[in-house]
Amino acid sequence: MPSTESFYDIGYRRTETGGTIRVWSANATAMTLTVWSDKDPEWPEENIPMTVGDDDVWTAESELLVPDAMYSIHASGPEGPRHVFDPENALIDPYARGIVRTDSGDYRSVIVDDTFDWGGVAKPNTPLSETVIYEAHAKGLTAQHPDIPEHLRGTYAGIAHPATIEHLTKLGVTAIELLPVHQFISEERLRKQGLHNYWGYNSLSYFAPHPAYATRESIAAGRSAVLTEFKGMVRLLHEAGIEVILDVVYNHTAEGGFGGPSLSFRGLDNANYYRQTELGEYIDTTGCSNTLNTSVPAVAQLVVDSLRFWAEECQVDGFRFDLMASLGRNEGHEFTPDHPLLHAILNDPVLSTTKLIAEPWDTGMGGWQVGQFPAGYQEWNDGYRDTVREFWLHDIAEARAWTVTPQGVGKLASALSGSVGTFGPERSPLASVNFVTAHDGFTLADLVSYDQKHNKANGEDNRDGTDHNISFNFGFEGFSHEDHIIVERRRAMRSLLGTLFTSAGIPMLTAGDEMGRTQHGNNNAYCHDSALTWINWELGDWQRAHLESTTRLIHIRRENRALRPEGGIYPSMEISPAGRPRQARTPKDAWTVDWYAQDGTLMTFDNWTDSTERTLQYLAGTPAVEADRNRVLVLIHGLENSVEVTLPKRTDVTEYEVLWDSSHASAPAPRTYAPGEVVAIGPANVVIFAVR
Repeated sequence: MPSTESFYDIGYRRTETGGTIRVWSANATAMTLTVWSDKDPEWPEENIPMTVGDDDVWTAESELLVPDAMYSIHASGPEGPRHVFDPENALIDPYARGIVRTDSGDYRSVIVDDTFDWGGVAKPNTPLSETVIYEAHAKGLTAQHPDIPEHLRGTYAGIAHPATIEHLTKLGVTAIELLPVHQFISEERLRKQGLHNYWGYNSLSYFAPHPAYATRESIAAGRSAVLTEFKGMVRLLHEAGIEVILDVVYNHTAEGGFGGPSLSFRGLDNANYYRQTELGEYIDTTGCSNTLNTSVPAVAQLVVDSLRFWAEECQVDGFRFDLMASLGRNEGHEFTPDHPLLHAILNDPVLSTTKLIAEPWDTGMGGWQVGQFPAGYQEWNDGYRDTVREFWLHDIAEARAWTVTPQGVGKLASALSGSVGTFGPERSPLASVNFVTAHDGFTLADLVSYDQKHNKANGEDNRDGTDHNISFNFGFEGFSHEDHIIVERRRAMRSLLGTLFTSAGIPMLTAGDEMGRTQHGNNNAYCHDSALTWINWELGDWQRAHLESTTRLIHIRRENRALRPEGGIYPSMEISPAGRPRQARTPKDAWTVDWYAQDGTLMTFDNWTDSTERTLQYLAGTPAVEADRNRVLVLIHGLENSVEVTLPKRTDVTEYEVLWDSSHASAPAPRTYAPGEVVAIGPANVVIFAVR
């Protein structure tokens, strides 16, 4: 990594007489800064030769470089298989805070006025153990919201509208994680098909907010107003106690593969900004035709500087790094947890205070790196997702077909207690971001309604999107009028969410899943900016009931620290080398989980290894040394039959009170049970009890 002193003023800096632009390129032989007319972005107002220093940073100064000025970079350099220099190309400044497109299709960097009055509003700084993430699309969240004025729908201002904030706070989530809001463009292939890159994983700039998510008024007022609207959204969400996490795409850019458009990085220094062979062939570990070369110190510094901009100037609370394994690849293009960029982010005085969430894989060799990131990162846990789906969907489908299930409760228990097998005992359950669904894949309602993807509308003959959905349609593909299928599907949705919010780790809920949103079986709807992907706020009775059930779940989690372990969480029983169960000596200052079988006795070796054992009880507790110790019993039954379960008989428990039951969407009637009492449990069910 380069020193902060060397690179701190890359991009635009205002001076007493105008401003300076500084751009990094190690291979350019000449650069010119063009300032364009504010009346005609096709008319050059001034061309300024740039000078280069010992740090390969090129500099130009002009009195015209003031807020709202438009400019571009023109770079010359050597020819060769790894170079794409063309001084005729008007290139985007990689550090530009604003970008506009001309009528001829060229792009111009824009200097923005970044002043903003935060009004003393501070970041919420929600502890990880209390964090509940709500993954949402900046437009789709409010595009159809009837209580938001039409001119604010689908905008940053719409996210900050009281109606949106009321929904988030009532639901109980603590952070909204926005799909990419860095300015992006659609791929040429999609444009030719009449489609649009809706998700935004095709970044054009790492510093400019996507202008299409701003109100028409802000767009008309210029890029400074767009940035101001974004900051205003953050401030209002912070006032409500809601954090803002950005999904960021530093692994590739919108320039595509070799021969694609030369918009910025490629024209400035293709050989350094992108991973490639000596013959100029791109090394693609992202599946998007190019990969940013973070083994080059200046490129890695660009990532840090971008993160600092959003965390400091925009007061963003955290980041979810798309395909982050690519960011941790060294000069040999191999992933290493010791990569300088990964540790530069962790050690940065500002970034280290934010939430840092890795999508811990990419599409290259050795790309799946779940559990391998340095301590300090949280990681998307796809193993958790698959395990929970298998237990509640795949296994039940198998039981219907073959009368037996392929697995018991052991794998699920590991997921419930923090996935220690993935993250190791030295990292707490807070290393795991648990999720059942995400933007990529089926929605929760579709997960229980479709066995196969239905992506023909994407224009790729249903070839795109994963075939590994681990879903179950409960006997009919798509929408069904059959009452028994409807009951089974909705119960499965509640059981999936009940598992999510009673698991150790950080839960993530996909926007709309709390209301049963459907994409009609499309599991890769990245190219649809329409009602297919927007949240429909006009809810039926069952959707309102599902929303209330989900809200109760999240509040139960908030009110019970036993479900939110801050440190290690351990079973009170372990298996000896001889295969005999024995009590483990759990420290009194540790979170605990006691595992029980259907008959109320501690789990045995046979219980853990029997594939027919589908009933599990786990009693989670805060450390025993606490005077106000909190404990919760969660009962899980993973077969489509009703059973009788004996609640654990313990001398330190006086009663179990039902808090939530996935059998029904409505709140359960108040009822308490004595230790050792037998309770009837319905099919495929989760029941949560307060322990006193």
